[in-house]
Amino acid sequence: MLDAAAPVTPQPESERPHLGNRLMRRKPVEQLVAEGGQGDGGALKRSLSMWQLTMLSIGATLGTGIFVVLGEATPIAGPAVWIAFIVAGLTALFSALSYAELAGSIPVSGSSYSYSYATMGELVAWICGWCLILEYGVSVAAVAVGWGQYLNELLDGTVGLTIPETFSAPMGEGGYINLPALVVVMLCMIFLVRGAKESARVNSIMVGVKIVTLVLFIVIGFMGIKAGNYTPLAPLGVTAISSAASLLFFSYIGFDAASTAGEEAKNPKRDLPRAIMLSLLIVTVLYCLVAFVAVGAMPWQDFEGTEAALAQIMQDVTGHSFWSVVLAAGAVVAIASVVFAVLYGQTRILFAMSRDGLIPKVFAKVDKKTGTPRINTIIVCVFCGVLAASIPLGQLANATSIGTLFAFALVNVAVVILRYKRPDMNRTFKVALFPVTPILGFLFCGYLMFELPGVTWAVFAAWMVGGLVIYFLYGMRRSSLATAEAAAVEATTEK
Repeated sequence: MLDAAAPVTPQPESERPHLGNRLMRRKPVEQLVAEGGQGDGGALKRSLSMWQLTMLSIGATLGTGIFVVLGEATPIAGPAVWIAFIVAGLTALFSALSYAELAGSIPVSGSSYSYSYATMGELVAWICGWCLILEYGVSVAAVAVGWGQYLNELLDGTVGLTIPETFSAPMGEGGYINLPALVVVMLCMIFLVRGAKESARVNSIMVGVKIVTLVLFIVIGFMGIKAGNYTPLAPLGVTAISSAASLLFFSYIGFDAASTAGEEAKNPKRDLPRAIMLSLLIVTVLYCLVAFVAVGAMPWQDFEGTEAALAQIMQDVTGHSFWSVVLAAGAVVAIASVVFAVLYGQTRILFAMSRDGLIPKVFAKVDKKTGTPRINTIIVCVFCGVLAASIPLGQLANATSIGTLFAFALVNVAVVILRYKRPDMNRTFKVALFPVTPILGFLFCGYLMFELPGVTWAVFAAWMVGGLVIYFLYGMRRSSLATAEAAAVEATTEK
């Protein structure tokens, strides 16, 4: 393979590809698949089963959305917050179906970035990859911020001490640095650099703990439900439910994590679609049940300003602090598993982008001993740890949601394009009711994006401008397709 970082040979103006053609150049599906697993200096190891892929997606999804963001969304939607979870889940479902089809057809690490490269061209692929960096990298920081809240709840219930706000909250929220957020990211880094198989085992254990914890909450919280807490169902109006759904979409970020493991799955064409759909089903059911029980057990007005709301409900229902401590312990493990799984996904997306030459090739360097992109992992974890230690949760959650919704919208477009351009391609999973389902997925994503506040759009616009600057100054000239074009023109000229 050509070196992605090789200098491009200058071409006569008449022989240079037109700018529009360069921006729209696509990477054939066959080439994407053929390059799968190959990195700089080694190859990723295929060691993940369908069950481990499912646990990876659940691990990346199930956590902060229900343990932390629920407390922020309930004052917006009122008792109808569980309906907001359904709306956000439907949006995720339509996109999940498109993800499942593309993951079975193009089983590579780049997720929607690679799907866009094969269908809509390099510029759109870069935009999608840039959105995925926002989705995965920034969401890790947002999730890690929430981890500290439950850690303090656990410490208070067990040893009667908490981490001072000065070291458990970022600037702007009463502190100087969120030290717990930094610590959880660094702990995850230690496990991630050991190898995909070892990481999957750790993740599966953590996922099991948090599922048991949430089921325990549902059972105990159900005993504290008061019917009057559900009325009126939507005191702040139907539009408030949509606004809450836009925020809660953050809770579903990560179900596509299995698609980032396409080059480490044992049987990707069969297992990736199954893992994506199964993980989303499990997560959605748990979210809706927990939200329904939570607003039934505690008046929705009481969620305002309440940190670790689920632990508080456990204590109120049982009258004993023991159960709130159990819930807090489960939340600490649950949120840590989200950080763990999302960090994994981020490193694999950067691995694919680096292999294509759009970012420096150091991100595609594979450690021969562990079969993982070790340097990539360290860089990502340090960056996300610093971000988590210094930025408030709310700002991170909204910024992450808009980037994810944009990437999901592109996936729905990609599945339509590939179905029409490559109708005979072998597909282990097909979207039902095509093309209605991907069109609905695109429209749902657009609607929830529209519901996000103006400041979020401003942040997103600034992020996209920065990404385009990087692409035009670096990626467009150094991509593997660009260097191949330059080599081909040079060979033709020499003849």
